[in-house]
Amino acid sequence: MVQLASGTSVSERLQPAKPALSWVTTAARVVLAGVLIVAGALKIGAPALSVQAVRAYQLLPDSVAQVVGYGLPVLEIITGLLLLVGLFTRAAAVVGGVLMVAFVIGIASAWARGLRIDCGCFGGDGTLAAGQDPNYFWELLRDFGLLVCAAWIVVRPASRFSLDSALGFTGERETTDEDGSDEGEDDGA
Repeated sequence: MVQLASGTSVSERLQPAKPALSWVTTAARVVLAGVLIVAGALKIGAPALSVQAVRAYQLLPDSVAQVVGYGLPVLEIITGLLLLVGLFTRAAAVVGGVLMVAFVIGIASAWARGLRIDCGCFGGDGTLAAGQDPNYFWELLRDFGLLVCAAWIVVRPASRFSLDSALGFTGERETTDEDGSDEGEDDGA
């Protein structure tokens, strides 16, 4: 065991303060990553539909809507993958949170203006099917929940099964006792 000048051991310094909270962060990472990856994957194969979905909100000039429509699926997939593997976790969560805020504003704006559109969140061109009603309330609730996940990750980025932890970016890493046995928590690194 290595002792520091402060009298604490290296293993004590590296011990996560509240291991259970790192599992909560892991769950938040997986949920947010899963939604972003699926949403991006469903849109990336049909970028013209993604552009149409962005235009359906009637919030952005056409040139900007085109850039957003083409770029959004790529951004969603990259952000989702970073969150899934836990690399640059806090920065990825900030991006994910900003996306959720933008989605909440877009959906709330469409609802307030009486637009009848599909959010285009998981593909499509923003057009509702015949007889279909918008699901603004549930879409807002979902995106708000994902925003809470992103905020949690930003506040507590240390989590299990993350590259940040394995690479020492979080400053916290699961350790073993002096006898080499695991202290009961798996760092997933």
